Amino acid sequence: MRIATEITFEAAHCLPHLPEGHKCRRLHGHNYRVEVVVEGPIDERGFVMDYAELEAMLAPLIAEVDHRYLNDIEGLSCSTTEVIVRWFLDRLCQKMPGKTVTVRVYETPRYWAEETR
Repeated sequence: MRIATEITFEAAHCLPHLPEGHKCRRLHGHNYRVEVVVEGPIDERGFVMDYAELEAMLAPLIAEVDHRYLNDIEGLSCSTTEVIVRWFLDRLCQKMPGKTVTVRVYETPRYWAEETR
């Protein structure tokens, strides 16, 4: 069984490893959308996980990145969408042992990255 939620945040970043003249090397921002899917067995309460528990795990992570300069956050100095996915996934998987977690981050409505553990 799988459950999911989605949450948004706004942040600025730059990608310093790109060549001079690349537009993403310059400071810019995005309206990110994060989707989290949690998979596992249904527990004695009838949940894979209570949505309130999932929201409580996500809230401090979103607070850490929302309206921030991502490059200043530990683990996000190279804040590509792929790295942001891993940043969320590393933290969420620590809080949900025994669950399969998928994180998908949309940088724009057209471009996203996803990983499952």
